[in-house]
Amino acid sequence: MRLKALTCLVAVGALCAPASAGSRIQVETRTYDVSGVSGAALIVAINRKGPKRGFMTHAIAQTSYTANWDMVVLQNNGSCRVRQASGTMNLVYTFPRVVSPMTPVLRQRWSRFFAGVRAHEETHGRIARQMMREAERSVAGLEIANDSSCNKARSEARRRIEAVYAQYEAKQNAFDVSEHREGGHVEHLVMALIKP
Repeated sequence: MRLKALTCLVAVGALCAPASAGSRIQVETRTYDVSGVSGAALIVAINRKGPKRGFMTHAIAQTSYTANWDMVVLQNNGSCRVRQASGTMNLVYTFPRVVSPMTPVLRQRWSRFFAGVRAHEETHGRIARQMMREAERSVAGLEIANDSSCNKARSEARRRIEAVYAQYEAKQNAFDVSEHREGGHVEHLVMALIKP
């Protein structure tokens, strides 16, 4: 599961403004504590303490991100051009952490379960990183004629970034639908953890 936010900051620069393009990804990992003497008990604790998904339910884990954009837009002879588009993504993973003692069998099951959960969330993170690269490419070299105030260039850059964002959100949603479907990967992970 993932949460997202997107903001754009656009600066108007002089023709000789320095440029250092390239998106940055800042990654943080958070945990929440669960305890239980069986796989079923751990799932109950996850359902009670996991990150919120919607109003009433909780997720096993979560990938959330915010994306901020700094752009240098150059004005020259009535035209505006995006000289630099640098994005910063704050990518946050939230995972469960078992704090109670586990038997060797439960520890082995938990390790397999957690590896699958981590792989799922890291796929969300990979899609988010791809989104940042594509958004950066979408505005690179953008130039608008007859735009002395650079309002059109700023608006078009924002529109392009938001279009890429929507495209990649659809990919995030499609991935979740596939993984969370009945009989899907997440169900297999949970069933392997709670099996008697």
